[in-house]
Amino acid sequence: MPGLSSWVAIGDSFTEGLSDLAADGSYVGWADRLARTFAARNPEFQYANLALRGKLLKEIIDEQVPLVLQVKPDLVSFCAGGNDLIVPGSDVDQIADEFEQAVVELRRVSDVVVFTGPDPRKQPVVRRVRGKVAIYNAHLRAIADRHGAKLVDLWAMPVLADLRAWSDDRLHFSPEGHRRIALRAAEVLGVPVADDWRDPLPPVDPTPWFRSRQADLAWTRTHLLPWLSRQLRGQSMGDGLHPKRPELQTLPNHTTENGQAAAV
Repeated sequence: MPGLSSWVAIGDSFTEGLSDLAADGSYVGWADRLARTFAARNPEFQYANLALRGKLLKEIIDEQVPLVLQVKPDLVSFCAGGNDLIVPGSDVDQIADEFEQAVVELRRVSDVVVFTGPDPRKQPVVRRVRGKVAIYNAHLRAIADRHGAKLVDLWAMPVLADLRAWSDDRLHFSPEGHRRIALRAAEVLGVPVADDWRDPLPPVDPTPWFRSRQADLAWTRTHLLPWLSRQLRGQSMGDGLHPKRPELQTLPNHTTENGQAAAV
C-alpha cells in the first residue's frame, strides 16, 4: 500500500506470531515480518501488535478494537474467530455476525485486511471443525466484499498443506509458514517482495509409519493433553500476558532465532 505510515495488528496467536521464535525468545510471526518490510521502505513507519494467544473473538473486540479506534492507523489487520470455532456448540453464523460488526467499526477509521482460516484437513484436532472453518471463510469473503476490506485467503495457499509450514504443536505455523503468509499478505497489499509464496518446499522423504506413530504419541503427551486440560479448566494460553507491541512505534532492528533478519 503506497504511502502507508501506520499499522495496528489485532487478533490471537496467529497474529502474535506463535511459533516463530526470535533470538531473545519472543515471537516474531507473519505480522512482524511484514512490518519490517514496510519499515525498510519508510523508516518513519509505525507498527503495533495487540494480538494475544488464546483470545476469543469477543475478547478481541472488547479489548483490542477500541484501541484501534482511538489511534486511527492507516491499516488494521484483523484475524479472529478461530479459537471460537473449536469450542463445542459454537455458532459459526453468530461468530461471523460479530466479526462483521467489528469490521464495520474498523472501516470507519482505517483500511482493513482480514484473513480466512487455512485448510485444516491435515491437523488432527482442528480438522474436526473443517466444515465450520469452510463456512466461516465463506462469510469472511462476503464480509470483505461488502465492506471494502482486503482479504488474504490462507485456504487458497497449497503450500500451507505441507506439514513443514506448521510447528510441532500442529496448531500454529512454523517460521517458514509465517514467512509464506507474510509474502502472501504483501502481495494482497501491493508491497513488492523478492520471494514468491507459491515456491514449492524442497522434496522430503516420506516418514516411516512407525516413526509417524511415535510422533503422534509424543504430540499427544506434549500438546494435546495440556490443551484439553486448559479447555476443561476454562483457561487460556494468554492469561496473565500482555501484547508484545502495545503502542504504535517505529521498529528497531531484530533477528530471528537463527540470526536472520525478521522480514519477508
